[in-house]
Amino acid sequence: MTRSRRASGSRPKGKSAAFENVKNQLAYCGLWCGSCSVGNGTVNELSRRCAQTITDYGVNEWGPKEVDYKAMLKALAIVSTMGPCLGCLKGGGRTGCEIRACAIKKGITECVDCADQDSCPNGKILHHMRSGALRVGMKVKDKAGDSSKILADWIAEVDSV
Repeated sequence: MTRSRRASGSRPKGKSAAFENVKNQLAYCGLWCGSCSVGNGTVNELSRRCAQTITDYGVNEWGPKEVDYKAMLKALAIVSTMGPCLGCLKGGGRTGCEIRACAIKKGITECVDCADQDSCPNGKILHHMRSGALRVGMKVKDKAGDSSKILADWIAEVDSV
């Protein structure tokens, strides 16, 4: 019923406020916002930790000279302070998402519940979104079923890590 593969940094360690905000969100396309590294705060945390490690170990002083460490540390600082995605259901996600607009217009909460799946005009972008999400280790619901049960299982999986 669901597919995913693990990717380094794809799930939060502990329960950040960002993860708590998106853990119960399943986007219209089936992506679980709680498994998104942008939405669950992992990108922010890893950026902060990377910058801290570079400076703590002095890599910026003895590392490869071809790297502009000042620019890198500045970029990491910016990324570490960006606000996490709010999740699709709260207005986050891709701006102008055709999938979200279509689902809202049809009054459905999940594409898997749509009667027009075989002739979906957004089929190509839906496949692109789902396959990209799976490639980076996100959880994706791609078949009809009890969403609350699936979310509970996925949240429990994160809690056990």
